Amino acid sequence: MSSFNVVYPFTAIVGQEKMKKALLLNAINPKIGGVLIKGEKGTAKSTAVRALANLLPDIEVVEDCPYGCSPYDRTLMCSSCQEKNGNLKKGWRKMRVVELPISSTEDKVVGTLDIEHAIKKGEKRFEPGILAQANRNILYVDEVNLLNDHIVDVLLDAAAMGVNIVEREGVSYSHPSQFILVGTMNPEEGELRPQLLDRFGLCVEIEGIRDPETRMAIVTNRMEYEKNPESFAEKCKKDEEMLRQKIIRAKEILGKVKVSPEMLRLIVDICIDMQVDGHRADLTMMKAASAIAAFDGRTEVNENDVREAAELVLKHRMRRKPFSQQKMDSDRLEQSIQKNREKPPQQQQQKQQEEHRHDHHHDHSDENSQATRSDASKEAYFRRVTPSG
Repeated sequence: MSSFNVVYPFTAIVGQEKMKKALLLNAINPKIGGVLIKGEKGTAKSTAVRALANLLPDIEVVEDCPYGCSPYDRTLMCSSCQEKNGNLKKGWRKMRVVELPISSTEDKVVGTLDIEHAIKKGEKRFEPGILAQANRNILYVDEVNLLNDHIVDVLLDAAAMGVNIVEREGVSYSHPSQFILVGTMNPEEGELRPQLLDRFGLCVEIEGIRDPETRMAIVTNRMEYEKNPESFAEKCKKDEEMLRQKIIRAKEILGKVKVSPEMLRLIVDICIDMQVDGHRADLTMMKAASAIAAFDGRTEVNENDVREAAELVLKHRMRRKPFSQQKMDSDRLEQSIQKNREKPPQQQQQKQQEEHRHDHHHDHSDENSQATRSDASKEAYFRRVTPSG
């Protein structure tokens, strides 16, 4: 293998734990909605994205399909693969990082339809774009804040729906486009609009590490890698395989992870207390907390999972005043969790409500019984004192 093809190992990245965790959670559940990595230059953002693709297990695809369709899920196949009715040639390939240049046009991103061919022949001829290449891969957008807002909207819509739809002159074509979306940016070069920020599932802010020992470890690892990439990769091979198997197990048990009514109420209460707009934060936090539990090998979401998910989900959704920085209010988050912890469990609340309704009904029954007895006593009294005939 050429030294140029040896990717820096994911497990050899020192520090930046939140960034690595956010990437892993999206690998476990791409429906989380991607991750936006905000940070200063030279903090291993691009390195981590490429290392993630190299870390993830190979995927089975339909050979010769431009979209790399899964040969087993018909609902996620392109129209061409569906028409083959199961007669598909299968193969394996590694996940790739598909990069989107800042100068990309809409046609380059979504693909182009040959309108002239459609009019003359009555057939659709589609030239796939970047979203076609990105299907079942990682779509990496460096300096996403410098990208045209319309292109960002197109990317985020495709990421949310899992489908790319192209319409030109009354002709429509669609194909699967499910990918792990990773955007990186340096806040010094400008911010994204709040509407676009909200569409990213997770967000992390990273900066250069100030601890001397950790910085020495970063430099030492990099120098060793540059000196002999193959040897360095071989040294990390065991750790890489262990993490790969952990991701595979997490994906397998993700569907079994349960979010109890108490944990769901905690998620909702946190979003209300943190005053985030809309309901996307609630849904994303539930998905992220479930992925965290699955990554740890558990099938039940707990309070720590929700806390960790909240720090990744809410940071870029917090309201801010003009010209002020968007910050995560950790104190308010802890207060919200503490307040929720002091509430009686939901089952206990329901029991108390039922007891209250029963007592209320019992009080009414007693009053009615007393009234009935009183009326009967009055009637008997009047029969005694009233002369007969």
